[in-house]
Amino acid sequence: MTININASTFTGLNGIMVSIEIDISNGLPSFSIVGLPSTSVKESKERVRSAIINSGFKFPLKRITINMAPADLRKEGVLFDLPIALAILLATNQIVVNNINEFLFMGELSLSGDLKKVKGALPIVVDSINNKINKFIIPIDNAKECAIIKNAEIYPFENLNQVIDYLRYGDLMPYSLGEIKYSEKNYEDLCEVAGQESCKRAIEVAAAGGHNILMFGPPGCGKTMIAKRIPSILPSLNYKEALDVTKIYSISDKLGGDGFITERPFRSPHHSASMISLVGGGSKLTPGEVTLSHNGVLFLDEILEFDKKTLDALRQPLEDKYIKISKYSGSVDYPANFMLVGAMNPCKCGYYGSNIKECICNDYERKRYLNKLTRPILDRIDLFINVKGVSYKELNAGKGEKSKDIRARVEMARKIQKERYEEESIFCNAEMNENLIKKYCKLNKSENEFLEKIYYKYALSRRSYSRILKISRSIADLKNKKQIEREDLIEALNYRKFLDTRII
Repeated sequence: MTININASTFTGLNGIMVSIEIDISNGLPSFSIVGLPSTSVKESKERVRSAIINSGFKFPLKRITINMAPADLRKEGVLFDLPIALAILLATNQIVVNNINEFLFMGELSLSGDLKKVKGALPIVVDSINNKINKFIIPIDNAKECAIIKNAEIYPFENLNQVIDYLRYGDLMPYSLGEIKYSEKNYEDLCEVAGQESCKRAIEVAAAGGHNILMFGPPGCGKTMIAKRIPSILPSLNYKEALDVTKIYSISDKLGGDGFITERPFRSPHHSASMISLVGGGSKLTPGEVTLSHNGVLFLDEILEFDKKTLDALRQPLEDKYIKISKYSGSVDYPANFMLVGAMNPCKCGYYGSNIKECICNDYERKRYLNKLTRPILDRIDLFINVKGVSYKELNAGKGEKSKDIRARVEMARKIQKERYEEESIFCNAEMNENLIKKYCKLNKSENEFLEKIYYKYALSRRSYSRILKISRSIADLKNKKQIEREDLIEALNYRKFLDTRII
């Protein structure tokens, strides 16, 4: 007798339905799994055998053949243990279930029959709902992440015996997460940063429009301190954004106990990070830091210490907001819509242009030090922030404006942008393309003439011109103004000055 059971796997962020077929016949005892299984899937034979016996059932001493359809799709992971074990028990009539095709099963089995957490459960549930399967039997540790999906009936269990008892008697209500609570993390507050008011203003503009920024200044002036407080002024994730982030962390096996991520990610990889760890890849096409920071912040401290090729790999995700990874094992597209925050010293000694100490580097040393930051990367950065040293008077002054007050203005600006781009498939000013810039960044005659003079005076590129208009739009949104004014353009121009006061 042939038994079919619904299971699933995932590629990238997409779940893919898999049918577990089993045939048990007379012959020399054997246990074969076909359908392009990976090593972890082949090893399930021993886990399934021990789990069935230790759960009080008999393992058949016959010829067992498991087929995973579609046969041309590579099967990875340990989430097939549970459906394979149930298929064997059904095929040998040790259990009888009439509605088995209504469910999708996933879970890793221990040798004692306990169900262990699997990664990628959330994208599997999303895909299965689209394929008109809404009942899921899963490990109890995956319950919270799966229960956030509407219309999904989640039945979590601790071991194989509990699953079988439910299939026999069916006297259990679906797991309910209740109302999703968007918890607020206690971030460090910007008011703790002494002085640096112009830098804080630039951070507010960047947060309002979702712009990429690069901070440069002498060692110890507060660049890292400020960067770590950026999440405290960013708006909360909405349901769709939170779901996208949770799916990424689900397939990466980085979900915490809550099972649903409600805070914007803040990733800060060390400068020794490899290209694969930053952009993703490897034999299993795993997501990298650019994807783990999706809808959040990617902070590259001491950005010039990163390998030059590693930094250049950021060009595509910064421009396209996704990363395409291709290997011999296949290709996947991962989202990578993040806010890049870089921090660097302006030269090797760190004091070029500083108000603290005199720089001891010559022009050749400075150029060589800055060489890792190529023009294509600089072109993809919106705001350049010169972080000066803090004076003694500023150091002992009272606390500045609190993050919650800045965040209120940022949320107001983001709300304006959400309404403006409701039909444009974007969410913030930084995502505007050339057509949208022409549509939403129109200038009056005097402002247009002013920007024209700047354009020719500094020989701006088309990309720099677009960046200035995007930043100006964010500044105007913070003021709740529909029209971009000259003072907005002047402030935006100041954020395009890098090191030697060039406007780039």
